[in-house]
Amino acid sequence: MLMRSTGLGKTMLRGKVDSMQRNGDYLILLVDTVEPVQWRVRVAMNFGDLASVIKSCATASIMSFILAPKQWFNKEPKDPNEF
Repeated sequence: MLMRSTGLGKTMLRGKVDSMQRNGDYLILLVDTVEPVQWRVRVAMNFGDLASVIKSCATASIMSFILAPKQWFNKEPKDPNEF
């Protein structure tokens, strides 16, 4: 997973999803960044946020990305230029 923050300028963070857990009315997504710094990023999503994520994933371009067998075996994807 690659992440960028407007607060970090052009710095790109590499990380991996560690887990997701329920905490009251929220789902907490835990992401560990591994370079250039080691952080634990926590994202609290309520039901409306989760519904937005699922709705966003229901587009043809995202579904074709998810269902493409090439994606399942691509161990080293190319870094995007800008995102």
